[in-house]
Amino acid sequence: MYEQYKRLIKFISGLIMIATEMILYWFVWVQYYNSHIELPFFRKGNWLMAALYGILICFFSKIYGGFKVGYLRKLDVIYSQVLALICVNCITYIQICLLDRHFVYAMPLVYMFVAQIIIIVVWVLLFNLLYRKLFPAKRMLLVYGERSAFGLKEKLSTREDKYNICGMIDVRKGLEVVYAEIMKYDAAIIGDISSRERNQILKFCFEKSVRAYTLPKISDIIIRGAADIHLFDSPLLLMRNSGFTFEQKLLKRLTDIILSFVGIVITSPLMLLTALAIKLYDGDPVIHKQVRMTMEGKEFCVYKFRSMVRDAEKDGIARLAAEGDVRVTPVGKVIRRTRLDELPQLFNVLKGDMSMVGPRPERPQIAAEYKEYMPEFDYRLKVKGGLTGYAQIYGKYNTTPYDKLKLDLMYIENYSFWLDVKLILMTVKILFMKNSTEGVAEGQTTAALEPSLEMLHWKDDGKEQEGTNASDQNFASK
Repeated sequence: MYEQYKRLIKFISGLIMIATEMILYWFVWVQYYNSHIELPFFRKGNWLMAALYGILICFFSKIYGGFKVGYLRKLDVIYSQVLALICVNCITYIQICLLDRHFVYAMPLVYMFVAQIIIIVVWVLLFNLLYRKLFPAKRMLLVYGERSAFGLKEKLSTREDKYNICGMIDVRKGLEVVYAEIMKYDAAIIGDISSRERNQILKFCFEKSVRAYTLPKISDIIIRGAADIHLFDSPLLLMRNSGFTFEQKLLKRLTDIILSFVGIVITSPLMLLTALAIKLYDGDPVIHKQVRMTMEGKEFCVYKFRSMVRDAEKDGIARLAAEGDVRVTPVGKVIRRTRLDELPQLFNVLKGDMSMVGPRPERPQIAAEYKEYMPEFDYRLKVKGGLTGYAQIYGKYNTTPYDKLKLDLMYIENYSFWLDVKLILMTVKILFMKNSTEGVAEGQTTAALEPSLEMLHWKDDGKEQEGTNASDQNFASK
């Protein structure tokens, strides 16, 4: 009965949390900083400072997902909120220093930050409890087809508090049987089935007002980036399919030059310390060069701090790092975990080989292996490779190639300058998240093509589909 008020309840809850933090900051500002600065503010000025603080909290909390109670795990929400507060409080400290024209005493802000963390933890725990009580996990039906739904079910089972899979049904039993089964549940999750059957199920769910989730196909992602136009009384969707426009490329290149130059200046002490640590442990080379592919298949050498033993691929086989890979040195484990090994790529960005944001450039040998089973993998090459990207933010190191492709295409088809800004800020969030650096399984040279078995492209009754066929078994046996 509370479903229609879900957004309102979440909005009010977030508003209470922000208001509490603003009041706390207003107290610290009025009681300590405003009374000590050379030109103190009066009533309106004090409220303006509190309002600016609230705007910054809203911005960074929105970017990092700090308001997604009920959607993210409790610890993820707390982490997002704390990270947002760190950014806001750092900016606020700089702002106060500029107002007072010298470095001010920071401890009041530190004490305020500790109090804010307590407020956040209490807020998340209480609201999460309220949210679960008002909006329990929906009973869901998983609809699957010829391809196994194990991978999808396994992912959903990690969030039983949100996705309660109570039943599964094979679409080959017939659509009428599927329709009747759907009506017994609160929602339907449509796995990788043929486009024709999927569209019919989606229309049925729309007609009956049943919530539906579906795995997007590559064609769906392309359509999502289409422009709406009208030919008299006929609506049309325009898909330009040409990557970024000239204006977007120009703005992106200017942004890359500025950010990479500033990044090199700021991180140069870290790069020097990292280079020294590598050299002291096992000598040269400090920098590892690796051939990668970028826009239109152009090859270039990407720079990274060496995190593995020398001659790690002396057998000539290109392979991704596995979990517990013995080739990774002790220094390498630290710099890989903290992403310090990626810092030299700022020089690649400055040179124009890469962009700050874009699909992660892949090695030619690994890309060729992926393309053999997934011809669409080259779609990523419509834009420059990036230092960070959509797939790096929302995926993991060992995310399946097909899922990474879909994430990269979502970036390309929905590109905007503000999306780049968001992804750059989001990169800070994932730097210390362990699951974003997990290696592939032992014995693999590439990310597993399983369990995402929908990645091949074939013809069925003249209809374009995406999935697997017998060649998957051939690959699995290799």
